[in-house]
Amino acid sequence: MLTVFSYPPCGTCQKAKKWLDEHDVSYEERHIVKEPPSREELQDLKSKSGLEWKKFFNTSGKKYRELGLKDRLPDADEAEIIDWLTSDGMLIKRPIVTDGNHVTLGFRESEFVDHWQQ
Repeated sequence: MLTVFSYPPCGTCQKAKKWLDEHDVSYEERHIVKEPPSREELQDLKSKSGLEWKKFFNTSGKKYRELGLKDRLPDADEAEIIDWLTSDGMLIKRPIVTDGNHVTLGFRESEFVDHWQQ
């Protein structure tokens, strides 16, 4: 069973869930703002995704711009980055989809076909 960290009004999240539904892929949804990933979950997701921390940020979001993270991120250490991400689910790129072994960020159909099509 997949876990989908999403924000219901997010169009990208809606597309991802629609794709999963159309391909009969079971998932449990977690509201990324009401129940954001914990520090441990974020570290695990990053490790399993193989992506850099910057990819976990919703760089087009209002909160990202308000905090000036574009300029602050390059010099930040991991603890500070995780503090930012756990402080507000709106800072996290979404959806995050994981089966506990693999992780995808955002929605690209080709990635979903590779990872989540059964």
